[in-house]
Amino acid sequence: MERAQKVEAVDAYKGIFAGAGSVVIAHYSGLTVAEMTSLRAELRKSGGQLKVVKNRLAKIALKGSAAEGAADMFTGPVAIAYAEDPVAAPKATADFAKKNDKLVLLGGFMDVTVLDEGQVKALATMPSLDELRGKLIGLIQAPATKVAGVVQAPAGQLARLLQAYADKQAA
Repeated sequence: MERAQKVEAVDAYKGIFAGAGSVVIAHYSGLTVAEMTSLRAELRKSGGQLKVVKNRLAKIALKGSAAEGAADMFTGPVAIAYAEDPVAAPKATADFAKKNDKLVLLGGFMDVTVLDEGQVKALATMPSLDELRGKLIGLIQAPATKVAGVVQAPAGQLARLLQAYADKQAA
């Protein structure tokens, strides 16, 4: 790899680290190409990506950033999973690691917080941003639906009463 390519890779890593809601760092040694492809597909479904990184370049990219403490995790064959949604990457990688013991979660970071393996797994159990939005919309809509039902009830009762009188007159 030439120097210009290394500089470009460091800049790319800096962009990834700055733009991601969370980054999960994992060892992928022993995973087959099919398994890596499967993990990438799961991450893509949730808006995330997986990238095999060069450790030295990743450490350079982290130098001077708030997540510089995560640089110690970049040893051996390392891949990073990242997504804008802070829960998406941890959830997909933790689920995959449960099914495949060759993927070893080392930790990660989120904004300025460096996470260990346990914290990444805890983050994976939280609901995603879309799930939270759905719950919030449901909570907002529920009272409005109940109010509409209460307001419509007297009018519906009056209409049924008039229909009953009409049916009685017709009979």
